[in-house]
Amino acid sequence: MSDAFHTCRRVEFRDTDAAGIMHFSVFFTCMEAAEHEFLRSLGTSVHTPLAPGDPAQGALSWPRVAAACEYRGSARFEDVLDIELRVARIGSSSVTYAFRFLVDGREIATGSLTSVCCRFVPDQPPMSTPVPDQLRTQLAEYLDT
Repeated sequence: MSDAFHTCRRVEFRDTDAAGIMHFSVFFTCMEAAEHEFLRSLGTSVHTPLAPGDPAQGALSWPRVAAACEYRGSARFEDVLDIELRVARIGSSSVTYAFRFLVDGREIATGSLTSVCCRFVPDQPPMSTPVPDQLRTQLAEYLDT
């Protein structure tokens, strides 16, 4: 099995419903935040200027085209989530991430996000573009085999 990227997040009061259970929608923001943290750990970002200092050259960014989450348990206010990220698939211009959410070693949810590598240039529609080779190599280290 491949390496996994791990991050932790404490369930805040604002994340919970009236019963004190983490709201289902918060899992999606946790997946997005974990993706951002993962990309930063690889030396890149979810939004990277192609030519720093020249905004006319545009930027690479990663809009999501799919997101899913399946729930097996619950998290409560003050619980610490261990969020595990693996790369499920690297396409020519997309990446699908697989997530596991654990509380005290117990899996409470699994999820996925698919993001497409796009070039954003001012006054033009976004255009998908191949995943850069260096990033593809880095992502492959986390590919779930």
